[in-house]
Amino acid sequence: MSSSRPPRVAFQGEHGAFSEDAALKLFGSEIQLVPRRTFETLFTSLDEGLAEYVLVPVENSLIGGIRPAVDLLNRSSLVIVGEVAIPIRQLLIGCPGAVFEEIVEVESHPAALAQCSRFFAAHPRIKQVETDDTAGSVARIVEGRNRTRAAIAGRRAAEAYGGSILRENLEDRPENYTRFLLLSRQDKSNGLRFEEFKFETNQVQKPKDTNHDR
Repeated sequence: MSSSRPPRVAFQGEHGAFSEDAALKLFGSEIQLVPRRTFETLFTSLDEGLAEYVLVPVENSLIGGIRPAVDLLNRSSLVIVGEVAIPIRQLLIGCPGAVFEEIVEVESHPAALAQCSRFFAAHPRIKQVETDDTAGSVARIVEGRNRTRAAIAGRRAAEAYGGSILRENLEDRPENYTRFLLLSRQDKSNGLRFEEFKFETNQVQKPKDTNHDR
């Protein structure tokens, strides 16, 4: 058995976020995940000695660039050492006992809400509330036990916090992918070039995954 420590990967959000799926796809299960509340704190993770890598969502096939993350990336000295794209399936998650007909307010990260614009157009009674992340929204909904409130997040978040899945596949189109970049502190000459837009805007195709060598 190897005595080496598993790589520490920081991501924005709470446990159960889509970033965890991306990290596990890149590294496998031998990994230490480090949740960070905001993108700003995410980019300080290496300086604070909390992680060796930072995983950042930069683009979604339905809504385009994840602007706050891209802006921080462009100002960062960290180097791109890997890339992965994962399918995103958005679920409506309530507390145990909740029913869809009673929901009047839904919270989630702005990017997740934007991917579900058709759902909200079809249900104008439901108010949208922007929060820092998807999984953290589920945690609050479950803890609050308010049957009129729900969150939009992935299946991992529902399972992590014991949420009740009220609706599935809320995303505007099934071809919904988010691209993540893996960042670390290396010589810039060894890094990958940042391409801000890889997804086609009119006809979305499934992107190819580019895993780093490990």
